[in-house]
Formats: sequence, structure tokens, C-alpha cells
Amino acid sequence: MTRPLFPRRGRTTLGLCAIFLLGSSVLVPASSAQAKPRARDLGVPFVGNPGPNNAITDVAGIHVGHTTLISGEGDLRVGEGPIRTGVTAILPRADAPADPVFGGWFALNGNGEMTGTTWIEESGFLEGPIAITNTHSVGVVRDAIIAWQRENGTAFQPWSLPVVAETYDGSLNDINGFHVKPEHLVSAIENASSGPVEEGNVGGGTGMRCLGFKCGIGTSSRAGLGAGDYTVGVLVQANFGGGRGLTIAGVPMGMEFERESARGAGMGSATGDVAGFEINLEREGRGSIIIVVATDAPLLPHQLKRIARRASLGVARTGGISGNGSGDIFVAFSTANAGAAGARPAAEITLLSNSQISALFRATVGATEEAIINAMVAAETMVGRDGNRSDAIPHDRLRELLSAYNRLSN
Repeated sequence: MTRPLFPRRGRTTLGLCAIFLLGSSVLVPASSAQAKPRARDLGVPFVGNPGPNNAITDVAGIHVGHTTLISGEGDLRVGEGPIRTGVTAILPRADAPADPVFGGWFALNGNGEMTGTTWIEESGFLEGPIAITNTHSVGVVRDAIIAWQRENGTAFQPWSLPVVAETYDGSLNDINGFHVKPEHLVSAIENASSGPVEEGNVGGGTGMRCLGFKCGIGTSSRAGLGAGDYTVGVLVQANFGGGRGLTIAGVPMGMEFERESARGAGMGSATGDVAGFEINLEREGRGSIIIVVATDAPLLPHQLKRIARRASLGVARTGGISGNGSGDIFVAFSTANAGAAGARPAAEITLLSNSQISALFRATVGATEEAIINAMVAAETMVGRDGNRSDAIPHDRLRELLSAYNRLSN
């Protein structure tokens, strides 16, 4: 694990995740980021070989940081809480943040927001950090990135067009209280690091739910791809879908949980209760997912748009249908061809042949699927505003159902 590149004065710099709990600031070492079991640890089978961290940070040069805000309980008091939110930052070139990367984006359903995509479409470049937060904090996070770029001299142009995306956490969080502040974005960037990435109820994913259970941030990777030994990494903020469609490793978990819920049967698990499973059909068409796909393969913008589209198939594998109320927006970038944006008068670039790109498509689909399930497995039961509760998926019952369908890998 490398140290953050932008340490704030007076703070330790050893790979930290900032958690603001009940009005106080607590810094949690990132080395504990993946101490909790992940989907593979529970025996969920996935196709493909991950990198050493099974995370987006397996693509060299990428750093990820979170600021998590948790405060208060009980009835909603707008402006006071309860607060269940945060922000996640991804630095594509942590060692050269002023050097843009080639990028492409795709909206499977556009009832959501990702700023900066007009310039990605026009120029083919993604400039600076990517941030993910809640729906009503996009503006302040965008402005905070601009201020950070100015202060640190990392803007590529005289103006900045940051990429900031969102999902809605208003069921658990006082979203109209606007609790995400500029310093929270700065903390996420300054504490960003390589290595393991904390998942579940962290950063922008703190108050998110998906497919009937608590979700949030998840990540995965695929390594050793093609003749160039390329890597693909994915990070998701998952807040989409109703429980009925939940599918894990081909097993119709949602249907099984729905039947158990109808019978009123308990799961007998320390990690959850079937009563907490959300069947809500209205929610099936609502919610959102933001997906960031990274690779070190030398891809150009039109190829990266193709990569971004393939993330849709990973969402579908888990049971997502991209309903009318969903903001399913994906961005992909390549860390190859460093310096291309600033080369004058022309840049010499390397391009992966389209005949070799299918392996990256397969990796994107698989890593997206796994990142979503990792987000669900890592998330813990959360009670938010007005006592609204989102339960964690019960790990023991998950393993039992995988075994019943002969899909348990260990």
C-alpha cells in the first residue's frame, strides 16, 4: 500500500479512511479495509482471476479514498439528521493528477447525474479525480474538486469540468440537510491510497441499498488479460433494484428470500433476518448504480465507451433491470498513453486492436457483477432517518442457498 500523495498538515498519512461519527472525526487505517469477508470468502463462485487486491486499485496508479458521515438517530430533522452519507474519490493518476486519461461513458438509464460527461464525449479525456456522493451533494463536491485542483495546481485547463456522480440515500439519510461539505471531499482525496479498498457502508455508499438488502461501495478486478497482461478494475456505488430479482452466481436468491418471507421463516443468522428483505416492487424501477471501470490496456475513447456499455451486463447478472427511476451511469478510463493530452503538436499513442478487446469485455462484466455482490456482502445493517432500516444480507443463509443449488465454491 502506498501513502496518500496529498497529506494534510498535522495528520498521519498511512492510508486512512476518514469517518466522521457523531460530530467527531475518527480516522480508520485502510489496512483494515478488507478485514470483513468478501463474496469469494463466502463461497460465491465467479469466473476470472482477480488481481492481488481484487479491487480497482489493482490497476497501477489508481488511489481510492472515502469520507463517511454517520450521526444521529430517530425522527428526521432537516438540517440536523440523522446523517448517513459521505463521498468517495477515485484518482486515476494519483502520481500525476494533472495528466488526463482517455475516457468514455454510457448511461443505461439516465434518471441520475454524472457531471463532466459532455467534455468526455467531446474530447475523449477525463480530467482529474472522480467523486461519488449522494444526489443532493453533487454541486458542493464538484465545486470542492475545482477548489482542490486550483489549490494544488493540478487542473489541466484554466477551467475545470469535474466528474461527479450520485445515487439517492434519502431513505436513510437527511439528504436535504446538505451535510457533505468541501472538507469531506478534500479528506477523501488526501487520504486516498492504493491497496485494499473499504467496501459496504462507506463513503458515498454509506446510506445505499440494492436488490433487497443494504449495499454501498464494492469493487473487484480481473488480471492477466491478453498478451499484454492487462488488468481491469471496477468500483460501484450500488443503490438499485428490488429484492425479487436478486441473483447471485445464477441462484434466484430474491425468489428464495421472498418465499421465506411469505412463510415468516427466520434465517437463524447473526448477520440478518429474512424479515428485513425488501420485496418492494416499486423500488425495482427506482434507485441507481454508478460504475467506474479502469484499465491499463491502451484503449481509445471509442473503445472505452464500448467497455462502459459492457458494465450493463454485470448489473443484469445480479438482477438489475434499469427501471425508469434508475440512474445507471458508467464511466471507463485507461491509464495507458500517459502524457497524450498535453503532447504538442501531436501525440504518439498505442492502441489495442479491436480483435483483442473481447477479453476486456468479459473482464468488465465479471468484475462488475462481483463488485456489486461484494458491496452487498460487506454492508452491515443500518437504521437511519425515522427508524428506516436496511438489513444486511445474511451470510449463513447465502451459503446455504448456494449449496442447495450446487453453486458453493468452498
